[in-house]
Amino acid sequence: MPRASAATSPRELAHPARDEIRLEGVLHALSDPMRLRVVRELAAADAEVACSHVELPVTKSTCTHHFRVLREAGVIRQTYRGTAKMNGLRRDDLDALFPGLLDAVLAAAGAQAARRPTGS
Repeated sequence: MPRASAATSPRELAHPARDEIRLEGVLHALSDPMRLRVVRELAAADAEVACSHVELPVTKSTCTHHFRVLREAGVIRQTYRGTAKMNGLRRDDLDALFPGLLDAVLAAAGAQAARRPTGS
């Protein structure tokens, strides 16, 4: 797992620098159906969204865990805006490091969802 850059204040979250993002960490983060669902929703929104915008059928603490795994792997960036924690894909970083990976994963997840519309 990449070493997250230190947060400078309690309201600033630690994120790995681009050169610290590792393929195995990204793949691990994307391997969970709930985290993949988060990434699909962020990609569809094409903008930063609040955690509450992404509805997952899990407890709040589990949801927080999934967002943390995605952030620590370098898949998403989280920032506080007032009381809301905003989330956005680190598409530029991921595309620069692993060209085509995010698009391929999103396309495969979309195809899988089309086969199983009631699945996650």
